[in-house]
Amino acid sequence: MLRVWDGHQRSSCQAKKRYFMSVDMHPSEQDLYFLRKTFALAEQTKAQGLHPFAAIVVDADGNIVTEAGNNSLPPTGDPTRHAETVAAGQAARLKSLKELRTCTLYTNAEPCAMCAGAIYWTGIGRVVYGMSEKKLLSITGDHPENPTLSLPCRTVFASGQRGIEVIGPCLSEEAAVAHQGFWQ
Repeated sequence: MLRVWDGHQRSSCQAKKRYFMSVDMHPSEQDLYFLRKTFALAEQTKAQGLHPFAAIVVDADGNIVTEAGNNSLPPTGDPTRHAETVAAGQAARLKSLKELRTCTLYTNAEPCAMCAGAIYWTGIGRVVYGMSEKKLLSITGDHPENPTLSLPCRTVFASGQRGIEVIGPCLSEEAAVAHQGFWQ
């Protein structure tokens, strides 16, 4: 995604904030490869009885920095330990801010508002995701363990002071496979 100034003049109280519009880019073969790795990791997480979510952080050279499955299944799990927050936090402990800005976080589902905030604050510069939050809601319905927020990650990122490239949804039907039968 290219980040482009929208050209509108803002009031003085808004002057420090940057306003951008997004232009979507297409995923590369490397993006599709790592997305599919998150799908496989989500299946492994599901096999452990946990929510079928996964995230992988990859550096600019294509090396996996960290990966995580979802660790937030109630009643014993911590509901803030989504795969994306865990992976982003681990990456922040392993890489400098300068390096994180060139990293990509891959995830099988669009990051929720909490995860988008964690990605923003850790400094990761790019996100590629499988299925959209809207698609996830259509699968999970009103399941009490996944009260989906209707707040796209692009909206969260757009309210920040630095741009984050977002590509997704990608391979949405493949991403949904790990969720089949889980939310019954």
